[in-house]
Amino acid sequence: MKVLITGGAGFIGSHLSEALLARGHEVTVLDNLSTGRLENIAALESHPKFHLVIGDILNEFLVDKLVERADWVFHLAAAVGVDLIVKDPLRSLMTNIKGSEIVLENVYRYHRKVLITSTSEIYGKNKNGPLKEEDDRILGSPLKSRWSYSTSKAVDEILAYVYWREKKVPTVIVRLFNTVGPRQTGHYGMVIPRFVEQALQGKDITVYGAGTQTRCFVYVKDVAEAMIRLMENQDAVGQVFNIGNGEEEISIKDLAERIIGMTASPSRIVYVPYDEAYEEGFEDMQRRVPDTSKAARYIGFKPTVNLDGILEMVISEFRKSLAPAQESVSL
Repeated sequence: MKVLITGGAGFIGSHLSEALLARGHEVTVLDNLSTGRLENIAALESHPKFHLVIGDILNEFLVDKLVERADWVFHLAAAVGVDLIVKDPLRSLMTNIKGSEIVLENVYRYHRKVLITSTSEIYGKNKNGPLKEEDDRILGSPLKSRWSYSTSKAVDEILAYVYWREKKVPTVIVRLFNTVGPRQTGHYGMVIPRFVEQALQGKDITVYGAGTQTRCFVYVKDVAEAMIRLMENQDAVGQVFNIGNGEEEISIKDLAERIIGMTASPSRIVYVPYDEAYEEGFEDMQRRVPDTSKAARYIGFKPTVNLDGILEMVISEFRKSLAPAQESVSL
């Protein structure tokens, strides 16, 4: 297959690129490098079947040409991370909604198959769990920028579903739950890399809110594998799937304590009110646990790496990246 990945220089996109190349596919990555990084795909640049195009998902002419050359499209390009959404909601909405509209229209034009990446943010403040794909969305006021990301991704899902129902565009939707692993940074509020970096530097670990909110974390390579297998499965067309790990729910406070223990860090936990961390009136999801039984039925999905295994990999990577800086300070 010839595969186009929008946002392919990002954390998840780079791992997806590797997995597709390993299967023998030809991969073209489109990324404007706003949150994606060249370092993520540096090891792939010499691969004969890998191509990088630096450009924007909102460039309709460029997207048209790239989709025309592809057989499959994985649409990952999006504004990501709570920090970015709160600070720049207008750009986030434009990127997520308009970008998906451009991709879907071109996929329809050239009769291609597309996977749309969505998010667990879809469920909003729904505290039930494990959350099933058909469960209700419970959101706060539309005047709170916190919910703009959830809203934009819901529009993406609706667009994808309507293109399938009305125009027979083969679409697959995945809702990702807290994907973690090597190459992820804490720059946009991602909790595990942020905690690990703070712990290794002996800084205060900043927990937002009371730390009682719970999350589940899934290994990025398991996510990439699931996305490919869903694209390979014809029965998945027109469907939406949760992809995550619902077996190891942990509070953010306990996560911070576990990272302190695994890194033997002198760091202390400091609690920061949401109003200070983000914006006045910020609301968070108290619980976010996926039901992945549907993905298990369709593709046999099951996480292969537990939370401790993920943390060990992230800690090891950060130790290596921080070592040169720490050595220069000691000198």
